[in-house]
Amino acid sequence: MTSHIIALAADHGGVELKDVLREDLVKAGHKVVDLGTNGSESVDYPDFANAVADALRSGKANFGVLVCGTGIGISIAANRHQDVRAALVHDAFTARLSRQHNDANVICFGGRTIGAEVAKDCLKVFLETPFDGGDRHARRVAKLNGLSK
Repeated sequence: MTSHIIALAADHGGVELKDVLREDLVKAGHKVVDLGTNGSESVDYPDFANAVADALRSGKANFGVLVCGTGIGISIAANRHQDVRAALVHDAFTARLSRQHNDANVICFGGRTIGAEVAKDCLKVFLETPFDGGDRHARRVAKLNGLSK
């Protein structure tokens, strides 16, 4: 298994799942950069999406994990950044295809919509799945990257 450096962040709606995922990532031998939040006090999810995007852009991490209550808001915020391809996933199938077809570099979860065991399985599949590349998928990812310029 390849070890990765993973930027991990959540708002108050995802902090419990973030903590479970952090523990699982560390057990699997990954280095985790925990960017918060660390409590239940209300915070703004775009701030945490921005922090993960900054970690990816600066090279401090090569993958990101984001969690908010539903995963929707934080994935929208993350995808506003150039070269971030954030995928909100709900099962191992969508986690695998987000990597194979879309070269997603950030996985997003809803802390109130997915169970911890399913999220852990999704994250494992996400990190173990390579991008298929090839003309078809690489062309589409290049277009996605060009949208934010």
